[in-house]
Amino acid sequence: MDAKGIRLGFAFTGSFCTLRKVTDALYKVKEEGFDIFPIMSETVYKTDTRFGKCKDYIEEIENICGRKIISTVTSAEPIGPKKLIDALLIAPCTGNTLGKIAQGIYDGCVPLAAKATLRNNCPVIIAPSTNDGLSSSLKNIGLLLNSKNIYFVPFGQDDPIGKNNSLVAKWDYIIPAVKDALSGKQFQPILM
Repeated sequence: MDAKGIRLGFAFTGSFCTLRKVTDALYKVKEEGFDIFPIMSETVYKTDTRFGKCKDYIEEIENICGRKIISTVTSAEPIGPKKLIDALLIAPCTGNTLGKIAQGIYDGCVPLAAKATLRNNCPVIIAPSTNDGLSSSLKNIGLLLNSKNIYFVPFGQDDPIGKNNSLVAKWDYIIPAVKDALSGKQFQPILM
């Protein structure tokens, strides 16, 4: 599948320890030819952490995409009615965001972007990164795996000994997972 002309929403949520890896993956997605609409949760947009300053990530992401970041509910709302994107990738997707989407809670720009994308029968691709993936978030992963137009980037345990409930996406599989989702298929294997 040729990515040229495909409008991809690329949403970042608050798994701060993975933002560098995901931003590196964003470069590859852009090189593949996707037309990227960057989206960032309100928390990521406003929070400096030991993993980096928000202004630095914002500047880098906007330079890669050539667009301003969508970072509010108000700016995310037109995604649905204006059909701005063909698919939405949420990478990294926290347990909090997984839960909101699974339970139909759209009180932030990323969950609202997911709702807007699903409203248009377009795929939402989730790249999980959560310390509670094999505990309290597992039920939400299960609900979403069984939901129409929801797909996953393959994921697995990132530190089975030190953080035995933690799951993280395999960032190198973002592009094939997105392409398969655009064809209505779940990239396999999901669990790695």
